[in-house]
Amino acid sequence: MKKESRHKNKQKQDNEQKDISNQIEGRNPVIEALRAARPMEKIMVAKGELTGSIKEIIGIAKEERIVIQYVDRHKLDEMSQSHAHQGVIAITSAHGYVEVTDMIEDAKAKGEAPFLIVLDEITDPHNLGSILRTADACGAHGVIVSKRRAVGLTPVVAKSSAGAIEYVPVAKVTNISQTIDLLKEEGFWVAGAEMSGQQYYYEADLKGPMALVIGSEGKGLGRLVKEKCDFLLKIPMVGQVSSLNAAVAGAILMYEVRRQRNQG
Repeated sequence: MKKESRHKNKQKQDNEQKDISNQIEGRNPVIEALRAARPMEKIMVAKGELTGSIKEIIGIAKEERIVIQYVDRHKLDEMSQSHAHQGVIAITSAHGYVEVTDMIEDAKAKGEAPFLIVLDEITDPHNLGSILRTADACGAHGVIVSKRRAVGLTPVVAKSSAGAIEYVPVAKVTNISQTIDLLKEEGFWVAGAEMSGQQYYYEADLKGPMALVIGSEGKGLGRLVKEKCDFLLKIPMVGQVSSLNAAVAGAILMYEVRRQRNQG
């Protein structure tokens, strides 16, 4: 039984590895994908490869504000499926992104108070997928993620979302703190999930235009992001574990927003 269980786990890992094969390899294929405006998470370039068509790739990527990572060539060798990456591999998105303003306008068009989820450096694709699934169930108008130090819309996220990726708009922003300022200008109240928060989540008024900010799996909310929040919400904890999984904490808060909205 143990051998069979290990075999199933290995098979599951292999299948998941296939799921994340969202790579474009080689200079010309990457250039054509950029010209076609294919949604991308990032472009990985071998250190030292800064001439010729690689220079063109970097130039287009910077214009389109696509993240560029300079890595050792052996890393690309390990990742490559074609074994002909020519010093560049692009990681594509499983779905397109929208602008934050699009989410707000969509809510207004529906005659609803905007409700957005802001993620501060969530890196686990399964957490992001789960958050998208809950956001869809709770009627959130969109999810905001950061461009750097965070997972984007990868195939694993799409699979974990159980289809919600097709229905929940996602915006990718350069700076979460500046985005919170933008939301405040649009009349949002911004609530952060924080174990040392001033009040329990069910004590807060979460009606009206609302943005819930959920921190990373390991560090929680960043200092500056925490300071930008209008108020911080905590969840009662009586066990020995000091914090909840990001997706679980997010689900509790999202459903509280939904509950309050249902009550009018």
